[in-house]
Amino acid sequence: MQTLHRFTAAAVQAAPVYLDPVATVDKAVALIHEAAGHGAQLVVFPEVFVPGYPYWNWTMNPVQGSPWFERLYRGAVDVPGPLVDTLRAAARQAGVVLVIGVNERGAQSLGVLYNTLLVIGSEGELLGVHRKLVPTWAEKLTWTGGDASSLRVHPSAVGPLGVLACGENTNTLARFTLLAQGELVHAACYIALPVGPEDYDMAEAIALRTAAHCFEGKVFSVVACSTVSPEIVDLIAGEDQQVRKQLARPRSALSGIFGPDGRPVTEPLVDEEGIVYAEIDLGRCIQPKQMHDIVGHYNRFDIFQLHVDNRPRGPVVFAADPAMMRPERPQSQGPNTDRSHTDGPHAGGPHMQDRTPPKEES
Repeated sequence: MQTLHRFTAAAVQAAPVYLDPVATVDKAVALIHEAAGHGAQLVVFPEVFVPGYPYWNWTMNPVQGSPWFERLYRGAVDVPGPLVDTLRAAARQAGVVLVIGVNERGAQSLGVLYNTLLVIGSEGELLGVHRKLVPTWAEKLTWTGGDASSLRVHPSAVGPLGVLACGENTNTLARFTLLAQGELVHAACYIALPVGPEDYDMAEAIALRTAAHCFEGKVFSVVACSTVSPEIVDLIAGEDQQVRKQLARPRSALSGIFGPDGRPVTEPLVDEEGIVYAEIDLGRCIQPKQMHDIVGHYNRFDIFQLHVDNRPRGPVVFAADPAMMRPERPQSQGPNTDRSHTDGPHAGGPHMQDRTPPKEES
């Protein structure tokens, strides 16, 4: 039987030092140590905490927002990279499992940014790099979608841990994929969203999605959401009073910890910065599953099947590793050396015999 851990979790609700990755990581490190000082063994930060969320996609047209995209790109994080190393060191020093959202620069193109969740173990190991599968609505102006290779549950010091970013927690199939891998602890990372439709209550939406996942899967969820700081308002809105009012809309953020009955373990935090702490006892997940275990007896796998293509996706697939390809030898100009029309295994030129055979795709 697997160990059913009992531990303290911390959900951080805070604003980044907007578009300043070094200062934001420094703030994160301080909050990690603060949470660990209160006994936390799992610390969860908001979506794209480093170095912030592209609110301009909602308040500006794409042409106006383009220079801001470049600014975000320049402030994004390389994975692996020095800022990730700083976060790994902080997790190791504090002895906590850490989940934190970053804007990740894609290695293959200057136009690629990912909405990424880093999962770091209590010994500082990088357990997972999950890229948000589908950017939501206006976010498509900024982020490239990830693939299912990162849709994994990670063995950790606090138990089987899965993560999803913001609107992914609405994706039933993504959530089921994690539950079906034995997830017991779910980290749901959000941003404060005061910029959607006027009647949209982000705090209520977060609580609703979290309750659904907890109740359906009989798991615990740690929900961490960012806040909108005065600095963010000043940068994005400037003197535009309508946008300033929009960014100040209440009930745009909620953080907390929810149990396998779908209810909050303790009172969630709405809008204000702070850290929510609660004790998680994974033993509480057993009895509810006797009633509804949607990845076990309470399903019909002879009727329903979910196929997940979890192969990593890239912009190009080579039949052979380009780094292993040898340059062609120049043809000799001497007599009787032209074999380009010779029949046999090396027809087509002597360089053909030096080609590395294609590797099979994994």
